[in-house]
Amino acid sequence: MVTTPTPLEEELRALAGAVPDPELPVLTLSELGVLRGLQLTGPGRVEVELTPTYTGCPAIETMSADIERVLRDHGIPEVEVRTVLSPAWSTDDISAEGRAKLAEFGVAPPRPGGPGGPVPVSLGIRCPHCGSTDTTLLSRFSSTACKALRRCEACREPFDHFKEL
Repeated sequence: MVTTPTPLEEELRALAGAVPDPELPVLTLSELGVLRGLQLTGPGRVEVELTPTYTGCPAIETMSADIERVLRDHGIPEVEVRTVLSPAWSTDDISAEGRAKLAEFGVAPPRPGGPGGPVPVSLGIRCPHCGSTDTTLLSRFSSTACKALRRCEACREPFDHFKEL
């Protein structure tokens, strides 16, 4: 049964969603698409559902602690953050605003997967610095497991690419 969120639940969800991602602080948890739900479960009690970008993501603990702190600072004494693995997070969950922020930050956003299908391999990765698609993979992993390290052959600048999942 789907229920309409109360105004307080909407307010608390906005607060939890505004928490910055610990690995990419330019994005909020809402923009990243990992905040899956928030429900009041009783007076002064909230349950938050959070989906990691991949199983075993070490940032999930920091995300949970940051959400707990923000909601407790807002007067909610009991906050439970549950990790929800199904449905799995996908890079399609990143909002359009989040993708734009990644590019502005110098990280190539993931390519859109489209409805129900894999990402076509013919698409080039666009350099967030100059816009060229003439880029080379330097390493499958970068500063985090969900990013790859690439270099633009046009401007020669290295950059992170948020891998598609």
